[in-house]
Parts: sequence; structure tokens; C-alpha cells
Amino acid sequence: MPTLPHAWFSARNALLALSLLAAAGCSQRPPASACGPVAYQLSDPAEPANRAVFAFNRSVDDYLLAPIARGYSALPDFTQQGVHNFVANFGEPKVFLNDLLQGNGERALTSLARFTFNTTLGVAGLVDVSGKMGLARHTSDFGQTFGVWNIADGPIVELPLLGTHNLRDATGRVLGIAVAPFGDNSDTVDTLGNAATAGGLVDGRADVLPLTDRLRTQPDYYQAVRDYTAQQRAERVAEGKADHPARCQGVPADA
Repeated sequence: MPTLPHAWFSARNALLALSLLAAAGCSQRPPASACGPVAYQLSDPAEPANRAVFAFNRSVDDYLLAPIARGYSALPDFTQQGVHNFVANFGEPKVFLNDLLQGNGERALTSLARFTFNTTLGVAGLVDVSGKMGLARHTSDFGQTFGVWNIADGPIVELPLLGTHNLRDATGRVLGIAVAPFGDNSDTVDTLGNAATAGGLVDGRADVLPLTDRLRTQPDYYQAVRDYTAQQRAERVAEGKADHPARCQGVPADA
């Protein structure tokens, strides 16, 4: 397995990130406050096409993802917590990388410490020993990083199977999938990565079941999801600019 510094700062990943940033373009915007409600703007010029993709995504969710997530929610709490901890720990290197890219040194050190302790003492992350030590988990992603760098939101894009994003966050989501912090030359890492991806998909969907059940009661489910996502992402960018994890009312910390 490659060393962590080499994996996190590989030239290939750096070049990929810079290429996507160049394509996205920048826009100067005023600093946001750390907690909500944070103002946001919506641009949805491709709404008819987005609604068509949303309908496809909803069908997949209704008939596959949501039923699996509801079954998963019936498992014992310790099982769900173990899966959640493992998935979160496997994603910690990307959190660390984005903390550094955002210039958030304290948060980066927290991410590094969490990954080190949970991987070694927490049985590959199944147990969140870092949380018990007072090192609270936070999340960072490339979409948030681009926002901290004042890259404009861009229009709404509904990605097949990946959901609702603005263009900036869609670019960050694709980049997050492409970046391989642990390298790609180990069967063990590939197996763990596949397990983390599958576990994260089910665990993440189960986590937002109450939210989506509530949004489904709105007259326009597409609009409800789109507007909530825009607000939540604005809060996330504000959190990154404030250099600490915000706990804003109505916005899940891990959403």
C-alpha cells in the first residue's frame, strides 16, 4: 500500500483537480456567515431535462434504494453504527485533503488524528474511538472546497443516480469519485473501497429517510429537494469559510 502522504498528494490527482477548476471558472462573492439561514441563489435553466432525470432517479430510489435502506434501518443499532463508522473512516483522507485545500489547518489535523486513531485502535474504523476522545467528526468535500474558493454555484444539474447538484458541486462530486487517496494498486484497498462505497450508499440513504419522507409531502417533490439541497450546500460553504464545523438548525452535519 502506498504511503499516506504519497496517496493524498499524488500528481495525477492534483492535475485532475486543477483541470476541473480551470473548466469551472471563478466568481468573486461576498463572504458568508457561518450559520443559517445563508442566502443562496438558484438557476435552473434546464429544469425540464432535470425533472426527467429526477423522475428516473426517483424510480430507482422508490423500487431499490429506499426499500433496502428501510430494511437496513431495522438492523441492530450496533451494526448500523459499525457500518457508519467504517464508511466515515474510509472517507477521512478526502476530508483531510479538502481541509488542507480550504486552508483549515485545525480541521485537517483533526481529520488526520481521527483517521490514525480509528484505523489503528478502532479496528479499521468500525469503532469511533476518536469521538470518545473528543475529536468530533466533520465532513469536507470538493464542492465545498470550490465554494470556499469563491467558484460560482452554476446552474442546477440533476445527475443520473447521483442526485441534485449545482454545477460546482456536480464537478466536485465527480472529482471526489475520481480521486483515489489510497492508490489503485492493492486488491485489499479495492475490496475495502467497494465495501465502503456499498455501505455508504445504503447507510447514507437510511440516514436521510426521515428528511425525504418529509420532503415528499410537499406539493412539488423536485422543487423541495432542489431548494433544500441549495440551502444545505450554502450552509456547508459558509461552514468551510468560517473554519469550523457549523451546526446550523435544520441542516444535518453529515448531509
